[in-house]
Amino acid sequence: MPHFTLEYSSNIDKETLAAQALFAKLHQTAVNTAAKFPLKGMRSRAFASEIFYIADGNPNHMFVHLLVKIGVGRSLEEREIASKEFFAVLTEHFASSFETRGVAMSFEMMELEPVTKFNKNNVSDYMGNDVGKKL
Repeated sequence: MPHFTLEYSSNIDKETLAAQALFAKLHQTAVNTAAKFPLKGMRSRAFASEIFYIADGNPNHMFVHLLVKIGVGRSLEEREIASKEFFAVLTEHFASSFETRGVAMSFEMMELEPVTKFNKNNVSDYMGNDVGKKL
């Protein structure tokens, strides 16, 4: 954990979206934050919304929404710090879009209930010796 899910309007071009670069920055931020998220449990995915309507319906408006799901066990202060750091990465990543078009950006972090969340993960077996290394 965390698991990052980026939902975005399909009118964002690939160069602006740059999802792989965004995910790399988010993973590195998660490793570096006070909440100490383990790299081996991180997953990121992105989904384009083909059908969307924003505000007044201007087709040039765009939206991005980042959902971060985490396991329980971190204090509210740690979650708040991590949330602010993740949102700062998201905001910086799309900063140039705010200069040229309407942007609706949102973020949320949620804890997953431990009695209804299950994991099986052997990714660290294939990561090499530096499991906690920086990206």
